[in-house]
Amino acid sequence: FFCVADRVKVYTNQNKTRTFVGLEVSTGHFQLLELVSEVDKVMEEYDLPVFYKDPSFHISMAWCVGDLRGSLEGQCLQELQDIVDRFEDSARILRVQWEQIRCKSGNKFFSFPL
Repeated sequence: FFCVADRVKVYTNQNKTRTFVGLEVSTGHFQLLELVSEVDKVMEEYDLPVFYKDPSFHISMAWCVGDLRGSLEGQCLQELQDIVDRFEDSARILRVQWEQIRCKSGNKFFSFPL
């Protein structure tokens, strides 16, 4: 499956110590939810916390220290979205074809073809 990440969005980590500007996935969200659901089943088997209830799949583009959502949302966010929308190669660059999933657990890496 493929994903398109073309919506500029501002995120913070759980502790609000880092702010991220990312491109949110607009196409392929359902397929990513299916993959997370499979991981959640394994987490539940080991009585571990599952993934976020309402995840926002994205590609992080930049980050800074602190919670700067208030400074970035609004006018700044709209200007960044306008830049993405005007970018001439955006349809090609913002589209990601997924052929495999790679997982890291400790020092081991696993690859699962789709």
